[in-house]
Amino acid sequence: MRDDSELLAGWRSGDLRAGEALFDRHIASIHRFFKNKLGDNDAIQDLVQRTFLACVEGRDRFRGDASFRSYLFGIAHNLLCDHFRARQRGRRPIDFEALSAVDLGVGPLTILGQRREHRLLLQALRRIPLRFQVVLELSYWEGMTSFEVARVLGFPAGTARSRLRRARELLGEELAALTSDAALRESTTANLDRWAEELRDGWLRHDKRGRRRKQ
Repeated sequence: MRDDSELLAGWRSGDLRAGEALFDRHIASIHRFFKNKLGDNDAIQDLVQRTFLACVEGRDRFRGDASFRSYLFGIAHNLLCDHFRARQRGRRPIDFEALSAVDLGVGPLTILGQRREHRLLLQALRRIPLRFQVVLELSYWEGMTSFEVARVLGFPAGTARSRLRRARELLGEELAALTSDAALRESTTANLDRWAEELRDGWLRHDKRGRRRKQ
């Protein structure tokens, strides 16, 4: 199996199948990136398409000094911020370090985890500031290193590590605000890797079923 750099090189050389393989490899992750930050399925689909369109248009601007995945998520992150800015046009500038998806008017999820921990985690993630939500989800759902997260968000790797620590603290505060069940809070916090992995895999299966029905 060719890695991303090989597929990208083939695509730049005119191999359309290489480009399609590159998109197929990453489309589920990009869809998942938008899914827990937007309540509108049409908006999610639009931003997914715009992410890959921007990648097509700017494919020769990718310098290869980071992973292609970081480059792609960087595009997705910028488009997400632009989406919220457009919704707030004419109002105050948005501080993504302070405002959460809930603050920005995102509606309820249409798909929730079956376990109580899943539901609680998704709710809490949407209630912490968007920039910290992104850091947590890139780390736990996408398995990105601090360096990769830093490349996506445009700050040093050391800053990414400190943001991750702060994001976990904020998540713990929201979990405490959402439930008085100490055992549930402890289970969700202590097993964050596990719940994040189960949610990621569950959403991936759901998205694959949805794509098969559309075919």
